[in-house]
Amino acid sequence: MLCSETRFATDSPPAHRSAEVDFYSRVSKARFDYYFLKVTSPIGSMAAFAEPHFDAWQAGSGNMSVVDMVAPEMLHMVHPHWNQFPPMNPLWHSILGFAIFCLGMVSMIGNGCVISIFTGTKSLKTPSNLLVVNLAFSDFLMMFTMGPPMVINCWHQTWVFGPFACELYACLGSLFGCASIWTMTLIAFDRYNVIVKGLAAKPMTNSGAMVKILMVWAFALFWTLAPFFGWNRYVPEGNMTACGTDYLTQTWLSRSYIIVYAIFVYWLPLLTIIYSYTFILKAVSAHEESMREQAKKMNVASLRSSEAQQTSAEIKLAKVALMTISLWFMAWTPYLVINFTGIFKAAPISPLATIWGSLFAKANAVYNPIVYGISHPKYRAALYQRYPGLSCQSDNSSNDSQSVATTAEEEKA
Repeated sequence: MLCSETRFATDSPPAHRSAEVDFYSRVSKARFDYYFLKVTSPIGSMAAFAEPHFDAWQAGSGNMSVVDMVAPEMLHMVHPHWNQFPPMNPLWHSILGFAIFCLGMVSMIGNGCVISIFTGTKSLKTPSNLLVVNLAFSDFLMMFTMGPPMVINCWHQTWVFGPFACELYACLGSLFGCASIWTMTLIAFDRYNVIVKGLAAKPMTNSGAMVKILMVWAFALFWTLAPFFGWNRYVPEGNMTACGTDYLTQTWLSRSYIIVYAIFVYWLPLLTIIYSYTFILKAVSAHEESMREQAKKMNVASLRSSEAQQTSAEIKLAKVALMTISLWFMAWTPYLVINFTGIFKAAPISPLATIWGSLFAKANAVYNPIVYGISHPKYRAALYQRYPGLSCQSDNSSNDSQSVATTAEEEKA
């Protein structure tokens, strides 16, 4: 009897192997219980086909937490805060994965068209439009690199690519997000120079635009590489299908990164944009008032000329830039709120709340090509020439179409 007991003790697996087997057995049992409940119970059927119903998943998951779905090699990156939450209903993962898939396709097609048309149409090859191309390039890369991994993770209901891929995913998201916001800040400042300063402003050149673009990417790279050197870190988010900055660790070193990053990548650009557009609106208002006064003195209805029409076109572009930037801040504000809520412990953060941060942040890559496609006449005309099926061309834009066609013929000649 003693010999058999000794043999049993000797043949038992190592402790870490037992923990790993126990992890997978608990996950498998919870998933089996959930799907059995979903098929056999009326409540489970409603959860699968009607709307996300948390009670069904909670009943099947027992004492599991959302962290139990994470692979063992990822556990050291997960904050203990998430241990108190049960696994999310799989239907939420399905909804998020489907939404990211749709946003990714629209973003890559839209931004691809912007890059192709702005770089291939002679009349659109201006220094200012280089900033537009850089913005589309950044948005395209954001969804190209972040969309597919998140869809796959939503399918598996947890992060499946390992620790380094998690850090790389979060780094790329921060890099492209920072590059987008500062590119749009430069677009706003360029509109400020054109409209407010007018002829007194120093015109932007191609080389000057390229230098500014390189500075944007160098600035963004600094902030995104800092967590790799100990200033904060990249960790899985509460939904465990995406990764981002650590806003739950309460050390001042970790919290200071979130605060300083928010100052230079959110608040400073926001204040710069508000400053630029405040003076743009004042300049436009003063110009329109002077035009009306002059028209009254001359007893004419309007003093609009070709120069005034050109100014009006510049104002329209300024409105486009303002709309794009506003949509960008609407997209990234949820992430800012989540991060500040975490570092200041203002309110409890649930895994479901982190879903909306991921969704709205990635949606900003869709807004830009749509806004420029609708509001930029020359872009719309060029889009009609190259991709008629994707164009929002109207009959009023026939002149633009003819000008682009003429330009195309000159390029062929």
